[in-house]
Amino acid sequence: MTSDQRIRTHSSNTSRERILKALRHEPTDRVPIDLGGMASTGIMAIAYNKLKKHLGIESGQIRIIDIGQQLAEVELDILERFGADVIPLTHSLGEAQPDKWKSWTLPNGVDCWVSASLDLRPDEESGGWKVWEKGIPVRRMSADSLYFTRINPPLREAKRPADLKEIPIPIFNDEQLKALADRAKTLYENTNYAIMAGFGGSVLEMGQKLRGWERFMEDLAEGGSFTEDLIQGMVDKHLQNLALYLEAVGDQVQIIQFGDDLGTQDRPQMSRRMYQKFIKPGHMALYQFVHQHSQCRVFLHSCGSITPLIPDLIECGVDILNPVQTSANNMAPEKLKAKFGDQLVFWGGGCDTQSVLSNVSPDKIRDHVTERLKTFTPGSGFVFNQVHNIQANVPPENIVAMLDTAREFDLHSIG
Repeated sequence: MTSDQRIRTHSSNTSRERILKALRHEPTDRVPIDLGGMASTGIMAIAYNKLKKHLGIESGQIRIIDIGQQLAEVELDILERFGADVIPLTHSLGEAQPDKWKSWTLPNGVDCWVSASLDLRPDEESGGWKVWEKGIPVRRMSADSLYFTRINPPLREAKRPADLKEIPIPIFNDEQLKALADRAKTLYENTNYAIMAGFGGSVLEMGQKLRGWERFMEDLAEGGSFTEDLIQGMVDKHLQNLALYLEAVGDQVQIIQFGDDLGTQDRPQMSRRMYQKFIKPGHMALYQFVHQHSQCRVFLHSCGSITPLIPDLIECGVDILNPVQTSANNMAPEKLKAKFGDQLVFWGGGCDTQSVLSNVSPDKIRDHVTERLKTFTPGSGFVFNQVHNIQANVPPENIVAMLDTAREFDLHSIG
């Protein structure tokens, strides 16, 4: 029995089936909703703390699941309050796990918890913080910032193919795989949520992480055996991990999430020709591997203006596109839905976080979200989410207005 067949035995009104129907472009009983199914569909911890206070929820803890973006794990009380339908594979289900967390303080002074394995040290130079790995700082946040930025890319000084014998992408060990398998089984058997497995598996972003953004873009411009060997080495490591990952969790999860930010505000980071030459082969290998070895859908998080690359992404095997950055150039909701709505599930685009969510009244939020729902929901193939994370400065009243509008939207009103 396949994962899809097993899932279909659940009630048609469960969150899991609601998401699967949307992914199959079938009618749903209401708009499917995601809040924190993966890192970039969630909420910054500062905004999450304000939201909990606004809702009068005093239980639970504020746990940081992404130190770089200061993102909070969305607890079950919040998921249930807003009718969210998705849960990340790594969700802790409110377990105490005292050995896995340690206390920290958010930039606004609010107490929180971070991973016990995270080596966080004060940065005397900036008055902020640094994250250390293997004896060197790899991320830095200044005292007046809300985000950590990457520093000291490990392959920055590599120059020859011989310098790439060991690409620093760790391979899952048995302990990690068992923990993932156990978590997948627990979530599958004890919740009705759709489960999103955050694999990552980036090609462009991984190159930028390992080499530094500017240097990797120079690599792509120069081409040659060094660039080709670097990219192939990254993809080989990803494929090795992906095989292990799918074997561990593929029967219990419904969505495998990849991430590769291909766009800027006004255009892709590279020409389509450069994408097709250097990045697309890796995407093709990874996404097709998922389709060949599981029933999971391929979810790609890719920010910015990426419309020229969408046909290639579909060809590679992308089923779901996120965050649908409608404020970027050439990313108008109506055009995206008309051109690609039969081939892709749009997971996002439901509320503009750049210029709307933090800047207007709750009433205007409701109008804005309603307009987006009328555009994206016809023919199904849509999961509601704001464009990328809810930022620290978003008033809780606006968050409530946005999510309640999505949950209460009458799908019959669009005919």
